[in-house]
Amino acid sequence: MERTWRWFGKNDKITLDMLKQIGVQGVVTALHDVSNGEIWTREKIHDLKDYIESYGMRWSVVESLPVSESIKYAGPERDKLIENYKESLKNLSEENIHTICYNFMPVLDWARTDLEHPNPNGSTNLYFSHAQFAYFDICILKRECAEKDWSNEVLKEVEQLKKTMTAEDDQKLVENIIVKTQGFVSGNIKEGDRHPVEMFRQLLGMYKGITKEQLRENMRYFLTKIMPTCDEYNMYMCVHPDDPPFSILGLPRIVTCDDDINWFLKAVDNPHNGLTFCAGSLSAGKHNNLIEMAKKYATRSWFVHLRSCHIFPNGDFTEASHLGGRADIIELARILEKTNSNLPMRVDHGMTILGDAERGYNAGYSFLGRMFALGQVQGILATIDRELGIEYKQPGFFD
Repeated sequence: MERTWRWFGKNDKITLDMLKQIGVQGVVTALHDVSNGEIWTREKIHDLKDYIESYGMRWSVVESLPVSESIKYAGPERDKLIENYKESLKNLSEENIHTICYNFMPVLDWARTDLEHPNPNGSTNLYFSHAQFAYFDICILKRECAEKDWSNEVLKEVEQLKKTMTAEDDQKLVENIIVKTQGFVSGNIKEGDRHPVEMFRQLLGMYKGITKEQLRENMRYFLTKIMPTCDEYNMYMCVHPDDPPFSILGLPRIVTCDDDINWFLKAVDNPHNGLTFCAGSLSAGKHNNLIEMAKKYATRSWFVHLRSCHIFPNGDFTEASHLGGRADIIELARILEKTNSNLPMRVDHGMTILGDAERGYNAGYSFLGRMFALGQVQGILATIDRELGIEYKQPGFFD
């Protein structure tokens, strides 16, 4: 598989020169300065593509071309936004960029409660606590009837948290859930925005009454509308699974499991409608058997995220080692490499180690931690390629 890296543009503290030195072949990025719903112009696309190529790499995958909330909840401007989306797809194709990772998650792109959870070895990782998320939902967001969505065990933990959480703890939880993990990927709420909780309530309100079936139909509508453009310009759409892969905040989630993936692939049965096989997101759900899912959906996966989660007995989960956790990265890599050795792959998140925390990287997107993970995965791929008789080349060396 092609070794790629998510890079957040020229303002990213991780430079393309750094990526070239550690064996990255392709860059996964987006036009982060363009607001959601606006057309990506060919000029802007070309400028960034040319900059990436000047470092000897290619722009492999767009992650992401955001699907505006109004498309997801079927707002009055949906059709205009879809037309803008189609124009952006056309412009990307004309610059020879053909793979688009996107998501159909309402409001929250991904959710964690702790961005610096300590590992036994002294590094830190991302963590999701059901009790802390429920506390945010019930006590900070104050969502109507939120208690009904949580188990008695979690509600008991929330009562204990009420006794210990300070105003500073509350603020940190808000930042972790709706600010620091969102602003650099979705643009709904950014660092520095005033009254983020109120803004978040307003976004949630737009989905009031929307069921899983309705959200599915909205996704089908979107895909049906863009598929003629994808067919004409050879654009491969690969939806990212919901993270975490279960319902939160009363919002429906529609890419969480085998049944969901099977549904959207059949709902719009077109090879340009595919999956981002994110092993991390899927492995955060106890209900998912990733090996069986990879065997079933490898031929409709156009992009791969190789990371793994560990689930605790109470359902909380954390990012695991890329050689551990539930995902079984070694066997997944074997299945995916056999199916399509040219698939773009990135290691996704990584632990925070050896001073990463002081360097101001985006949450989950450390340099040294991801470099460590990439080294592990490159070793896996080199071994698998030898088994399969595929030549493995490490860029940047004389051999």
